[in-house]
Amino acid sequence: MTLDDLRVFVAVCRAGSLSAVARDLGCTQSAVSQHVKRLERETGVSLLERLPRGVAPTAAGRVLEAAAAEGIAGLDLALRRLRDLADGESGSVRVATGATTVRHFMADAIVAFRRTHPKVNLEFRTESSSRACFGALADSELDLAWITLGAPVRGVEQRAVAELPWVLAVRPDDPLARQSAVDAQQLAGLSDLRLIRLPPNSTSAAHLDAACAELGVRFAFDTGVADWDTALLLAELGLGRAMIPARPGLSAEDGRLRLLPVPGLRPLRVGWAVRRWDALPPVARAFADTVAASFERPSP
Repeated sequence: MTLDDLRVFVAVCRAGSLSAVARDLGCTQSAVSQHVKRLERETGVSLLERLPRGVAPTAAGRVLEAAAAEGIAGLDLALRRLRDLADGESGSVRVATGATTVRHFMADAIVAFRRTHPKVNLEFRTESSSRACFGALADSELDLAWITLGAPVRGVEQRAVAELPWVLAVRPDDPLARQSAVDAQQLAGLSDLRLIRLPPNSTSAAHLDAACAELGVRFAFDTGVADWDTALLLAELGLGRAMIPARPGLSAEDGRLRLLPVPGLRPLRVGWAVRRWDALPPVARAFADTVAASFERPSP
C-alpha cells in the first residue's frame, strides 16, 4: 500500500469513474485499476462497486476513503508548511474564492499584504460557490477558502470575518425607493414584488431562505442569476428588485439604484475556511489576518 495508491483511490471515489481519473492523471484506466486492486489485496475486502455508469465505494471503501482523505490532506499541509518554513518569508499563499470575491472583499488587503510580504506569491483559484471552495480546499494544496459560512463540514474549520446586512436594490423610480428601509413582511405582501433570485443552490440563497423563514415570510422569484453583481445589473435594467448582502464598498451614489436596508433579516456571515488553523503556514495566516483587519478599518 503506497501513498499513490491511496491518492488514486480517493480520487476515484470522488470522481465515481476510473476513466475520468485516468484522464486527469494522464495514464491508462488499467493503471488506475491496479492501484485499487493493490489496496483490495492488502485489505482483503472489496473497496469499489461497479455500477452501470462508473463506480462507487463499498461500505469498506467509504471507511478507507475517509481515513485516507484526512491523512493525505494533513500530510500535504505539513509538507507545505515545511517548505514555507524553509523559505522563510517567501513561498506561496493559495486561496480559493468566488468569482467576484477578490474585487469586493480583498482588494485593499492584497495591496497591504504585498507591501509587508513582497516575496510571497499569491495564487487565487476561482470557484463557483462556497460548496466548491470546500471541495477545492479538501482536494488540493490550497491554504484558505473565502466562503459564506454555513453548516459544519468534516475536516474543515470555519472562521467568521464579517456580517453582511441585507439590502433591497431598486431603481429610483420604484415606488419603494421613497422609503428609508423596507420590512420583509411588507415585501412578502406585494403582489408585484418581482424579486431576482440569488445563485441557485448557493449558501447565500439558502441563508436568505432560512432568514425569511425565521420571520414567517416566503418570497417568490421570477429571475435567477449566477452572482450578486448580475443581480444588481438586472435590477438596474428594470428586470426586478434584487435582495443581496451589503458587501464592502457597495453604494448607490451614482443614482442608478437605491439600496434599502432590510433590518429584520439575519445578516449573512462570510469568512475563512481552512483545514486546520494551527497547521496553517505563517504567511497564509498573515494573509488571512490582513483580510480580516481590512474589515475593521472604517471606510474612507
